[in-house]
Amino acid sequence: MGSWYDILAPAVGLIRSPGGGTPDPQGVRDGLDWLVTRYVVQHGPVVAVLDDAHWADPESLDWLTSFAPRTQDLPLLLAVGYRPEDLPADAAPFRRLAERQGSRPHVLAPLSPHAVGRIVRDGLGEDAEEAFCRECWAVTGGNPFEVVELTAKLRDRELKPQAANNAELRTLVSTARENGLLDRLERIGTTAVRLAWAVAVLGAEATVDRAAELAALSVTEAEELAARMRAARILARPSAGGDSLEFLHPLIATGVYRAIPPAMRVAMHGKAAALVINAGLGAAAAGRHMLEMHPEADNWVVDKLRVAAREDLRAGAPESARRFLERALREPPSLEDRPAVLYELGCAASLNSPTATVNHLRAALEEPLLDPALRESVTVRLAQAYGHSGRMEDAARLVEDEARRATTAATRLRMQAEQFMWNAFRADEQDSPARSRRLARLVGHLGGRGLAERYLLGLRAWDAVVRGEPAAAALEYAEAALGDGLSWTDGNWGFEVPILVALTFMYCDQPGRAEELFQEGITECERRGWRGSHLAFGLTLLGYIRFRRGRLAEAEELVREGLRIAGRVGTSTPAQWAAVGTLIQTLLARGRVEEAWRTAQEHGYGGTVPQAVAYPDVQAVHGELLLARNLHREARQQLAAVGRRLDGRGMRNPAWCPWQLHLARAVALTDPDEAERLAGEAVCRARRFGAASTIGQALHSAALVTRGPERTALLAEAVTRLEGSPSAYDLALALVDHGAALRRGGMPQEAGERLYRGLEGALQCGAESLAARARDELAAVGLRPIPLRADTTSTLTSQELAAAELAAAGHDDRRVAEELGLAEPEVAALLSRVFRKVGTDRAGLAKALRTARDRGWRYR
Repeated sequence: MGSWYDILAPAVGLIRSPGGGTPDPQGVRDGLDWLVTRYVVQHGPVVAVLDDAHWADPESLDWLTSFAPRTQDLPLLLAVGYRPEDLPADAAPFRRLAERQGSRPHVLAPLSPHAVGRIVRDGLGEDAEEAFCRECWAVTGGNPFEVVELTAKLRDRELKPQAANNAELRTLVSTARENGLLDRLERIGTTAVRLAWAVAVLGAEATVDRAAELAALSVTEAEELAARMRAARILARPSAGGDSLEFLHPLIATGVYRAIPPAMRVAMHGKAAALVINAGLGAAAAGRHMLEMHPEADNWVVDKLRVAAREDLRAGAPESARRFLERALREPPSLEDRPAVLYELGCAASLNSPTATVNHLRAALEEPLLDPALRESVTVRLAQAYGHSGRMEDAARLVEDEARRATTAATRLRMQAEQFMWNAFRADEQDSPARSRRLARLVGHLGGRGLAERYLLGLRAWDAVVRGEPAAAALEYAEAALGDGLSWTDGNWGFEVPILVALTFMYCDQPGRAEELFQEGITECERRGWRGSHLAFGLTLLGYIRFRRGRLAEAEELVREGLRIAGRVGTSTPAQWAAVGTLIQTLLARGRVEEAWRTAQEHGYGGTVPQAVAYPDVQAVHGELLLARNLHREARQQLAAVGRRLDGRGMRNPAWCPWQLHLARAVALTDPDEAERLAGEAVCRARRFGAASTIGQALHSAALVTRGPERTALLAEAVTRLEGSPSAYDLALALVDHGAALRRGGMPQEAGERLYRGLEGALQCGAESLAARARDELAAVGLRPIPLRADTTSTLTSQELAAAELAAAGHDDRRVAEELGLAEPEVAALLSRVFRKVGTDRAGLAKALRTARDRGWRYR
């Protein structure tokens, strides 16, 4: 199973490695997909036959339903038998499998008179009369099981297969349907009935030893009875060397089980639970017996049900775990254990029933004997349940109340961290600047000791980014928050703050560092089997980083995968908003405007503003899309609304949400003065933040709405700023626009140099539309594209590495030029390539090179 072992082992009955985590159900399903696909590819063609699917557990049926369509692309024939009338009510997706393209439903017809005659003659002799065989068909309706059983009874009674005996057939079949099975058992002996009951109760765990103990028989008696029951076609023949006991047909098992008196059945399940536990088969195997027992306030039962629930959670079956814990709650547990059971029940329900999660966790908080440490965990999980269902205000108020009632400084600090985080995600927060001031005051006294302090430092870093404080300060907070690392899969802390810390590095022109953190987080999620919203966010935002670095093809691939996973989790979720928004931005950068519009329409993107803060901002991206379609009036309305909303909250960083830059373009034709004002204000905000990419983007946008000769000067400065950043696409875009401006200004030579560089950058980024525009501009200058030296590798050349090391040591371009014997413009071009390849600006270069050396640096 390779890296899937710890995820799949509990689900397929193997022992997981020590320290293995709890995967989510989707992780287990993905692992099973991989396992079966790998087997089929290696050993195909394969036929897989699954009978009696109507008796499958819900989790297995869900997996089968999701995997079945993949057989169209595999050398696999999947044949599934089931009774439509016996399928559970929640198996509607499975019912629809037969309607999917490529499936071939086949309704099994009753056996024909000829087929029944063949079975009768095989069992009673070739001299069976045709009229007798036809009557056998008539009384059984062609049911294969009844035909075989009737033939066996006729043979036992030595009834001649002649038409004269036809009248006895109906009586024989009627008796068999009503109590024939019990009569056969009783003819063997009352002890046979007890053994049959024991086998029916034990089910898959039935062996001679266990069934004997449950039926209060000796092993010798049980073996003798089992042999007679096999002869009577009640039990199946054992496999070679095996001692398991199994009924000949599931219908026999069902009939025997239903015949057990209810009180006796309950008692036998109670005894079977202890037998299974003592046999070392695990609490989950015993759990199904405990579900059938009457509640008796037995702490042993509660403890075993809780263990069974944990085992099922590790196997990716939260619904089964929830059933065990609900039964434990009905036992009931002791007053001391009740809060813990409610907490575990809330956690088990979180993936499938957010409402039930909230109810259970709120009930746990109201318990009088709730332990303080457990109270903290319950509060955090309840806040997460509120937050993940869009109830940010409830989440923030909950932890605020708990912070006030906290009796220890550590708990109070933890609750404050949670409060600041959920308030930061609220779209309806009334006084965000006041929260920012409180956070700044609190963090000023912290040194990064413990996770609570580091999470607060991470929140302070993010707050500095969205408010547009100097990037250097935001990076300082982010470094302090990281410490020795932040886990994405710590269920008691959540993954939100680790993501915000990683995004801080991206917005502060160190996307390479952000990529490392995201790749570590994604790997952690995949290793733990967390393949739901965590992985969707990770892949989407990693794609967003690639988008901002200008690696558009890679960005699109990552974001589409993130969107696919987000769609499995649900619609209108933060993970889906992030994926759709990032995909739209990427498609716009690649010039595929209509495809971006279809994507928005397909997902209902932009119609409403989410109740939670989304990254990137939904309304701003929708405004950008409208602008790309030349719907200036509609874009202006959307973007102006974004400005009012974000400015009111103190979120003024154009790196995080460049609404001013897009709004300036939207109003440029109708109100050029307002366009210049908006762009000028965005430039001021960008300079305050200080990231080269943000300043360059703002200058570029300002140039596009500026009239007169100042336009070319702004474009030149934008190019210079972007050359010092890792933003390859923005640089290519600015180069093409600067080249076009120089061409119109009568400077063809300078224009050609800019356009060639812009074309090269556009091709490397995968920006097809921009590349086409660069070619058109070159043609207008009278030049034609020459074969480009496109280098898409991230490996530095020896000359680039030498320049990078000198710059990392603190030398300016002039000194680097002297050391390498180059002109200053050549050094600027070298370092610009370094920044884009390494994924950092000049300030982060030294750390990036140290990290690269530690990982085995390569250069050409």
